[in-house]
Amino acid sequence: MIEIKLIKDGDLKGATFIEGFPGLGLVGPMAVSYIIDKLDMKYIGYIESDDFPPIITIHDSKPYPPVRLYFSDKKGIVAAFAEFAVPMPLIKELSQRLFDFIKEKKIAQIISIGGMPSKGPDDKEIYAIASTPDALKMAQKDGLDAVVEGVSAGVSALLLFESASEGVPDINLLVPIDPTVIDPKYAETAITGINKLLNLNIDVTELEKEAKEVEDKIQTMLKKSKETHDNYKDAVNRGSPSMYA
Repeated sequence: MIEIKLIKDGDLKGATFIEGFPGLGLVGPMAVSYIIDKLDMKYIGYIESDDFPPIITIHDSKPYPPVRLYFSDKKGIVAAFAEFAVPMPLIKELSQRLFDFIKEKKIAQIISIGGMPSKGPDDKEIYAIASTPDALKMAQKDGLDAVVEGVSAGVSALLLFESASEGVPDINLLVPIDPTVIDPKYAETAITGINKLLNLNIDVTELEKEAKEVEDKIQTMLKKSKETHDNYKDAVNRGSPSMYA
């Protein structure tokens, strides 16, 4: 069972929900982490499940769960940030729980950030898939190209489907990438698109350095998650208790 737990009260009504769970090129987490930092967003809660890897992250000498929620009251933005790839069997449940949370809190719209395989070295556009005609018009008005045919997957795809079913504005912002490369420039492109959509004017001059740090942390977490799972599984098979640090 997946639960969303808030540790701070806040009126999220009318806010924009931004998510970028790890996917192609790690575009989402690099961009979302930078947005959280530059908008000085406050940690307000976390997402937990018994099926998540049994790991925590340490920031400023404090332990935190690896899937967290942040909020900027000034900008009216809620952001979901994850430091590990969500296991495939949990994606449907997580997407539904997030959508329920968005409805419960009367959040106005959703923006997902991700990568898509580039059509070639000259493919410099930012693409969008939207849940409603009005959301698509807004994306196109701000210079994003509509994806007319294709396939989408993951948390963002299922959120988009739920949003389309219930008329919630939802834009999947997609950056063309080389799937074999993780490059902070991809996150910079994504934030350029977010700036246009939300009039944020986030300065990206420091993004390359900070995004590289986020990339390193997530790569470490992905490795740690696999090692933890393997060690835990081995301990259970031996019938002995286990502690992993």
